[in-house]
Amino acid sequence: MPRSLNSIDPYVEDQGYWRDFHLRFLNACADALAEAVPESYEPRLEEEIKLISHGVEEVAVRKALPDVAILRGDSVEPSGRGGGGVATLEPVTVELPVVAEVREAWIEIYRRPGRELVTVIEVLSPSNKDDRDRELYLAKRNALLIQKVHLVELDFLLRGERLPMRRRLPTGDFYALVSRHERRPKSDVYVWRRDEPLPPIPIPLKAPDPDVTLDLAAVYKTAYERGRYAKSIDYSRPLPE
Repeated sequence: MPRSLNSIDPYVEDQGYWRDFHLRFLNACADALAEAVPESYEPRLEEEIKLISHGVEEVAVRKALPDVAILRGDSVEPSGRGGGGVATLEPVTVELPVVAEVREAWIEIYRRPGRELVTVIEVLSPSNKDDRDRELYLAKRNALLIQKVHLVELDFLLRGERLPMRRRLPTGDFYALVSRHERRPKSDVYVWRRDEPLPPIPIPLKAPDPDVTLDLAAVYKTAYERGRYAKSIDYSRPLPE
């Protein structure tokens, strides 16, 4: 069994339940925010499905009309130069590109009456931290960082590359980054280890409205219990070092 439901269970990531947990956590997070933000704000779940091709080779294509057929065997002559043989071709085995489906979900907080985008909350997926779509996520991140939008990034994963920063992140296992647009390039970083409870973090809104507090431990516990992971995970298996 996990040591505490107040802390992150690394078995969710290790035994392949992260995709399901990711969606459950975001739903629980959106529900908690809906109860915390003023009436003029709307926390909304957003989702995007991307198809990413791997192993595609760029090949220049030259348009030409051949005047000689591709032949096999001495008895077959080029087309148009006598002989009635039929050209036969040997196939060449070529690999198709590998297409991976990457499903991304996040939370956006809008402010009425103009539905102004105020805050984006991202919970990193394994694909955001490896080669599958890291570049795409970082491009999205950079686009948000040049806007007057607050960005909150939650990294509950032990594996993969950490988010790039100007300075090395403090040593830890899990991170919450709160980037307020008016303070950039500075960002507040919350860091904790796997045996420590998840902290409450501030979610910035549009000034002069004060921050609201997101209790990460409570939201995590809600998502974990709804997913019934304790009944599915094999806790007798050791975690990788």
